Amino acid sequence: MTHEQSDQERVESRAHLLPEEAAVGSDDPQSQAEAILTESDIREEDRNAAPDTVLEHRTSDETATPVEPPD
Repeated sequence: MTHEQSDQERVESRAHLLPEEAAVGSDDPQSQAEAILTESDIREEDRNAAPDTVLEHRTSDETATPVEPPD
């Protein structure tokens, strides 16, 4: 099996709409599947490529302002 064949199989498998997608429909499930898988491949290669997925690494001391008890 060539790499191209496996990509085509991935697209055909992903082109079957998920229930949420079927509810709203799709004009071109094949193209939609290709776009989704292309974006997924990019995200796998570069974890920082996906918008809003960069995780901040902070300690609890850096995230919360301590509240002073009243005197």
